[in-house]
Formats: sequence, C-alpha cells, structure tokens
Amino acid sequence: MNPQQQNPEGAIDVELSEEIAEGVYANLAMIAHSNSEFILDFIRLMPGVPKAKVKARIILTPEHAKRLLEALRENIGRFEEANGDINEPNGFRFPGSGFGGPVGQA
Repeated sequence: MNPQQQNPEGAIDVELSEEIAEGVYANLAMIAHSNSEFILDFIRLMPGVPKAKVKARIILTPEHAKRLLEALRENIGRFEEANGDINEPNGFRFPGSGFGGPVGQA
C-alpha cells in the first residue's frame, strides 16, 4: 500500500519517539523574538536552587507562533468548559529561597 492510500488527504503522519513522549517538566517559559523568529525557552525552577535550567528551546516563525497562540486559546477554552476556569495568578515573581510554601523537614 502506498503512503497516499494510508493517510487521508492532508493528514500528516507524525512519529513520536519514546524519549520525546516522556515529556519534560517546565514551570516557566521565556519568550524572545526577532523580525524573523520567536524563541520559546521552557525552564525548570527548583526550590532552593539559585540557577534555573532551560529544558527545551523551540524556535518558530512568526506565522507558526500565531498559530500556536490560537491553538492554546482554543484548547484552554475547551479545558475550562470541561473543568472550570483556570485561576489566573495576580502576578509572577521569581522565587527567592523557595516557592513560598511550607518548607519540608526531615
């Protein structure tokens, strides 16, 4: 069977390796842009660690960045319809020596 018969017209066959499928946790995103690209850095901040690490960097064209924005709006809308509104934080601040919660003890 040739590839044209396997996929409906316009469908994209996407391969997802096991390593990528596991995902990477990030609790901060920073965005920069030039006249030709948007750069999204996904960062993991850990309590008590002064240095945060970029865990993934995605570079998009402006057109793809706008498509991503619309896809996020659509998906957040669906999520909130099913699960209720997502609470919006009053403002973000970088944590100092922790995330502001109680400190664990051993």
